[in-house]
Amino acid sequence: MNVSWLSVVRRRLASLVWVVVGVSLITFAISHLVPGDPARLVAGDRATPEIVAHIRAQLGLDLPLPQQYLRYMGQLLQGDLGTSIRTHRPVLQDIAAFFPATLELALTALLLATLLGIPLGVLSAVYRNRFIDHIARTLAVTGISTPAFWLGLGLIVVFYGKLGWLPGGGRIDQGLSPPPGITGLYLIDAAVAGDWVVWRSALEHMILPALTLGFVHLGVVARQVRSSMLEQLGEDYVRTARAYGLGSWTVVVRHALPNALIPSVTVLGLALGDLLYGAVLTETVFGWPGMGAYVVDSIQALDFPAVMGFAVVVSFAYVILNLLVDLLYRRLDPRIREVG
Repeated sequence: MNVSWLSVVRRRLASLVWVVVGVSLITFAISHLVPGDPARLVAGDRATPEIVAHIRAQLGLDLPLPQQYLRYMGQLLQGDLGTSIRTHRPVLQDIAAFFPATLELALTALLLATLLGIPLGVLSAVYRNRFIDHIARTLAVTGISTPAFWLGLGLIVVFYGKLGWLPGGGRIDQGLSPPPGITGLYLIDAAVAGDWVVWRSALEHMILPALTLGFVHLGVVARQVRSSMLEQLGEDYVRTARAYGLGSWTVVVRHALPNALIPSVTVLGLALGDLLYGAVLTETVFGWPGMGAYVVDSIQALDFPAVMGFAVVVSFAYVILNLLVDLLYRRLDPRIREVG
């Protein structure tokens, strides 16, 4: 039975509602379990109790927790993520300013994980149980199990502190002006503007944090590709192609690999969502001015609206990525189109 792509969209959009409600509820509960008083932080240590109480009333923190949550959800349904306690700006405006930096870092990390992970998985499958396979599997396990903050600090010590080859933080060198804000992605904006000095500086600053973030997912991609390739190499059409006299690598690259990459689409799509979340630690280590640094500063300031806004936006992006992966998977695999 054929299943319309509209049904896929409807199911995902329905799940989006529950995801947003669940994430907002959990984030709201955790935020209010953290000891501390945001009103006191805003007012300062020398503020009188009357001033603190006035600020608490302005922020709506004097209301019962269920009423605060319902008030927040009412604003969320209108597209209002609230106002940041720390910056005094709409949370949506803050996220729009910081999100491009995180997106650029996540996309670059995903590109590195893909470009390195796919060949690694192919070699591991073709040379199964040989030296190359052992090396590839070791790298994959190392990538999955290595903490991002530890790897980031190690790369800074080696390539910035010892060798001085690459910068240790930020998006561009001090003294350089950011490129015109077309997309918010410095590499694209600088290339469009023809400012190759800024483009090179942005690329140099991108290498270490992208390697840190991408190395974790390199192992995931390599293991998925290896598993899919081993399955495809055992299929009848591969044996038939070899029986016709096709070269070994011709069979691998032109026949087995395209089919093996179809299941990897799901992994890559979900990896991008994980990278948006995982960028928090990496951005903190490298001083990257993205959403990760924004939410860490917000957590330290007990800025509940900003923390909840970050969680809701990334969760929304995660569900949308799932939807796009489902639609792309149905497009790539005719068996899915046939059976739904």
